Amino acid sequence: MHQRNRHLSRYPMKELIQSLPALRDFVKDETIDFSNPDAVKTLNQSLLKYFYGVTKWNIPEGYLCPPIPGRADYIHHLADLISLKKKAHILDIGTGANGVYPLLAFAEYGWTSVGSDIDEAALKSLDLVLKENPSFQKGIELRLQTHSKSIFKNIIKPGEYFDLTLCNPPFHASLEEAQAGTERKWKNLGKPKSGSKMLNFGGQKAELWCEGGEKAFIAQMIFESTQYAKQVGWFTTLVSKEANLPFLYKQLEKIKTTEIRTLDMSQGQKKSRILAWKL
Repeated sequence: MHQRNRHLSRYPMKELIQSLPALRDFVKDETIDFSNPDAVKTLNQSLLKYFYGVTKWNIPEGYLCPPIPGRADYIHHLADLISLKKKAHILDIGTGANGVYPLLAFAEYGWTSVGSDIDEAALKSLDLVLKENPSFQKGIELRLQTHSKSIFKNIIKPGEYFDLTLCNPPFHASLEEAQAGTERKWKNLGKPKSGSKMLNFGGQKAELWCEGGEKAFIAQMIFESTQYAKQVGWFTTLVSKEANLPFLYKQLEKIKTTEIRTLDMSQGQKKSRILAWKL
């Protein structure tokens, strides 16, 4: 994990329970059952409240409940990318109902954000979270993407500038592939197969898969980025599958990039990376 990540050590369960007593029901032997979606969501609520000052946070049932430490890592690496710049303005593509990236960015660095998504219900839910946290509301704007095939188009306004964009793209290419990934994660947690196909961290269709998977999604992002060269400092995205990098590098070679970086990240045994480019 990044050296500034607040979650380098074990979760301080005693302090988290003091911050959010509801967590006590899910803690046993200083840990929780990560196969229980209610436990995972309550843990997130306690982490966001204790470490980041998000006093009230919730997501609708079935929506993605992201692991906070990994999301924080992305934000800290981005801070290094722009040399810990103060007053940065960022764009989160696919912010979802959780809005974790904008919340963490504001809490850690005071950055303002635009969070975009194609799911109107997700944005309405996140808007309620922001209203419950007025200090965050002033730094986070939500925008609905009305064109499901577009990424930056219709979101970045004329004359607007972002220091960077970030994205955790849907990485599966089909519902079947997403379900297979879910079953692997249940197996890794030592649990029987889930008949409902629901993962502990949840996730709606647009959050988990799209036609062509993350490779196609990021390729479209690279193509669209050429139209906003003067309005974005750094374009960035997570790349979960290392095998996709050679293809994505080739796509970047086709456009006039001035700089390309690949930033490796790891949380425990999980490895991922950030692909970043400037135009």
